[in-house]
This record gives sequence, C-alpha cells and structure tokens, in this order.
Amino acid sequence: MNPKIGARFRSVVCDTEVIVVRPIAEDVDLRCGGHPMIGMDDAPSLGAALDPEFAGGTALGKRYVDLTCGLELLCTKPGKGTLSVSTEPLTVKDAKPLPSSD
Repeated sequence: MNPKIGARFRSVVCDTEVIVVRPIAEDVDLRCGGHPMIGMDDAPSLGAALDPEFAGGTALGKRYVDLTCGLELLCTKPGKGTLSVSTEPLTVKDAKPLPSSD
C-alpha cells in the first residue's frame, strides 16, 4: 500500500486504528499484530489471529514512526497488536523537550 497523508487504516486482528501523519512516496507493508492493515471501509478476512510476537499493543494518541523510511502514524483507537512495517516494529515517537526558561 502507498499511505497518503490523512489515510486511515485498521487492524484485522484487534481494535487498533491509525491515521497517516507523515506519508512516504513508496509502497509499504503496513501491519498490525503480524497481519496487513486494511482501509476503514474494507471488510476484514475471517480467521486471522494475533501473532504473539506482535502483541505489544498500541496506545491512544501516540505517534508511531519507522525510522528507516520516515512513515509516521497516529493511533486513533488502541488495540493489542504491535504496529510494524513488514516485520520491523514501529517505535513510539518521543515528545520534543521544551527549552529551559532560565
């Protein structure tokens, strides 16, 4: 899939939903819980189970990034699956520290 800014995706194995905040120009294998994510209007395939290796969960309002390709997602609904690009898990983006007011 080629995620565009504002595109929304959901997991087929848990409740996770995300929106693309920073897109990339190339196709990417976006996954959650070890299975490919689908568009919000697409029907999930039946029988998919959460992969135990990708069961770290997602948190509401957190931004997830792939440091190699630059893709950034915002979690709009948390779930039990781990977000990944192919088999590489995404990391939670840290907040920028505020400047000190000495």
